[in-house]
Parts: sequence; C-alpha cells; structure tokens
Amino acid sequence: MKWLVNFLTSSLGRKVIMSLTGLFLCTFLVVHMIGNLKLFADSDGHKFNEYAEFMATNPLIKTVSYGLYFFIILHAVQGLLIYASNRAAVGGGRRYAGKQVAPTEARAAARNMAMLGTLILAFLLLHMWQFWFKAKFGGLAVEGDLFNEVKIAFAEPWVVIVYLLGLVALAMHLLHGFQSAFQTLGLNHPKYTPLIKGLGWAYSILVPLGFATMPIYFYVMAFNG
Repeated sequence: MKWLVNFLTSSLGRKVIMSLTGLFLCTFLVVHMIGNLKLFADSDGHKFNEYAEFMATNPLIKTVSYGLYFFIILHAVQGLLIYASNRAAVGGGRRYAGKQVAPTEARAAARNMAMLGTLILAFLLLHMWQFWFKAKFGGLAVEGDLFNEVKIAFAEPWVVIVYLLGLVALAMHLLHGFQSAFQTLGLNHPKYTPLIKGLGWAYSILVPLGFATMPIYFYVMAFNG
C-alpha cells in the first residue's frame, strides 16, 4: 500500500491522476452538453424541465454526481500541485518532464494553464450558483421551471459574456489537456498520435461551441423579443 501512496503523491502519479480525471470530465461534458441541448427541443421548455427533474431525482444519477464533484475537486487540486511543482522546478533549474526546458518556456506554459484554470473555476462557480444551487435549494423564479431560469439568466449581457469567456478558456484548456492526457498514459505511439491530436482539436472546438449556442440563442431571443 505504501508504494501506491508514494506513486500517487509523486510527480508522475499526480499527472496520471490529472489525466484520468480529465478524461472522465471530458466524458461528462459530452453527456452534459447532449442533455442541455434539450433546451432547443420545444419553445416552452417542457422536455428540458423533465430532463432536469430526472437528473435531480434519479438515485443513480445523484450518486454519480457526488463522484463528479469529487473528481472536479481532485482534478483542480492536482493541477495546482503540478503547477507549484513546475514553478519550483523552473526556479531550481531542475529538469522538467524528463528533459531540460528553458525556464521561459516552462514558466509561460504554467502561467497560461493556471490562468485558464482560474477562469474555468470562476465560470463553474457562476454556473453552479445560477442553476444547480437555485434548483436544489430554492430560488428559481418559477419553481420547477429551470428552463425559465435559463432564459432569465441568458437575457443578461454580462452573464453571456462571462459564459463565452469561460468556454473560450475551456476550449484552450482542452486543446492542451486532451492530447497531454493520452501522452501521460503512454498512448503516444506515432501511429495513433495524429488521430488523438485530431480528435482533441475536434472535441476542444465542438463541445465548447455546443455549449456556446445556448447563451447566444437565448440572448438573441430576448434581445429580439
């Protein structure tokens, strides 16, 4: 057991955890996006509200959601630990990722990922407060009508801007993280790397774009209405 603890707390172990939790969250994003596309299923939001009710009351979904929260926190913590380790390695002139890297290169990469992570965290907290918290603990304008809450939220220009900035940060984070996760797990064979890289680009653009259609659509509808 001690060897496992030592591995998980090592630099490599943290990167493996970061990769596995990241790929799990990538899967969740696809499922979440597909579910949220029910916002466009009908004009009164009946199907989306049914979906939201099912997600909130199904025992299996509720159990999985606790695991999701844990993985989000674990992914963020591992990211902070890796960021701190990289800064220490650059400052001490040690090797980074198995080879000598110019301090400016390592510092720039670490700084950008930290900034993106901060923007994504702010976006996530706003999202949880506006929808999850209100739906779970009360505060919706119309009880049981999450669709209406979405319409109200995305009628505000500042909310739309924050969401779009968060999704741009997410796309940039995914562009780095998707391929990096497979590489960390040792799946970087010359035969498969181009395919993984192509899938990473497609995923990193299409998934955030799918989410972006929602605030844009409801803002345009509110503006024209």
